[in-house]
Amino acid sequence: MSERGEVGSLLLVAIVDMAPDHLTEGARYEDAVLALLSKHDGEVESRLHSTDARSEVHMIRFRSRAGYDAFMVDPERLALREQLGPAAPTTRVIEVSETSF
Repeated sequence: MSERGEVGSLLLVAIVDMAPDHLTEGARYEDAVLALLSKHDGEVESRLHSTDARSEVHMIRFRSRAGYDAFMVDPERLALREQLGPAAPTTRVIEVSETSF
């Protein structure tokens, strides 16, 4: 995939909170959705799980913002989310950089 820090790449941190009483379904959904990243020139650099399995933190890199935009409207991703309904996790996405201050 892309080299770290490649010009034009997009680095994101996704904080994923599983719906209460739906931890297994949420983790399965995340497995399926993260598998779609490569279709859009994206990759998971890191996937961490909280000790109680209620949350995950993903470091995701896309080769470009266009790849991220395409991932967000991917019909397969949207269908997976719709199938899960209220059991779907909630996600907060933060764009980050590797530059030092």
